[in-house]
Amino acid sequence: MKRSSSPHGYGSRPFIIPLLLLMLLLLFVWALTAGDYDLSPQQAWHTLWAKLRALDSDALREAGISRMDEIIVWNIRMPRLLLAVLAGMALSSSGAAYQGCFRNPLVEPYLLGVSSGAAWGASLSIVFPAIFPQGQLSAFAFALLAVLISCFMARQDGETPPVALILSGIIVGAVFSALVSIMKYLAADTELREITFWMMGGFYYATWEDVGINATAILPCVIAVSLMGWKLNLLSFGDEEARALGLHPDRTRMVFLTLATLAAAVCVSTVGIVAWVGLMMPHAARMMLGPDNRYVVPAAALLGAMYMLLCDTIARTLTGAEIPVAIITSILGAPYLLWLLRGKGRELYAG
Repeated sequence: MKRSSSPHGYGSRPFIIPLLLLMLLLLFVWALTAGDYDLSPQQAWHTLWAKLRALDSDALREAGISRMDEIIVWNIRMPRLLLAVLAGMALSSSGAAYQGCFRNPLVEPYLLGVSSGAAWGASLSIVFPAIFPQGQLSAFAFALLAVLISCFMARQDGETPPVALILSGIIVGAVFSALVSIMKYLAADTELREITFWMMGGFYYATWEDVGINATAILPCVIAVSLMGWKLNLLSFGDEEARALGLHPDRTRMVFLTLATLAAAVCVSTVGIVAWVGLMMPHAARMMLGPDNRYVVPAAALLGAMYMLLCDTIARTLTGAEIPVAIITSILGAPYLLWLLRGKGRELYAG
């Protein structure tokens, strides 16, 4: 009898990543044309191609591209969809890195206080705009501050034990969440509403500048974590086994956490807190590709991009008023994860 090329039946791994890329492209085209403004794929492509050729307004009108098509496609939908793709990739790859580092399938990118720190930074800029005028920069700075405090608290005798780091992250997250509650108490009605909407996440005000900042920070982190997936595999064996195989577990873990935290912090500071994506997508990737992080990390990034595109498109087209995207990700994510853990939990880490 002919043996399978993979002991776990994952012989199609090399084909799944290109397939996910193709699916992402198709979903992107659909999302670009979905909305109240009727737009065909041909119109969208014609407009994009003309803008990429840097045609001026007169040339665009002569090419049959209306001013409304130009605004909808280039100024509104393209930066929004690209930002959704980057956010999905950042959260999903960060989640895969965190789960591999801590050997815990229920770990997610906000574990070390990224979300609560960013929320406090954003709330400070909303309540005290004269002192913290740059909301995105304030959210990013306090997200990194929360993680640095978590790492400092967990440091013991020159090393950072994973359990101590998790506990420190929980403590720091609780403290920053309390500080956010204080900001809500001090905020006026309009400021309280703005804080609440920021914390629910969304791509309402996406700009090309946001896309550039996020791409510059997120893509290198995602690529680096993907290329180092084999080190993540060694960490998943445990610290003693990793040392025996020539890897310094503490240093390697901090490299992964730095990359993952940077990607998540930039994402959260731009779009707010979007739940479940970083927790779910690594699990979905393992269902498709097995536990090998060389494949799980890039697959999780692509799945996260698709999931975020889908949720954002639903959020802006389901009703006349836009729904915060975090509501959609939570409604779709919680039942899926429950089914996944109850039905497939034993298979995900079977090796």
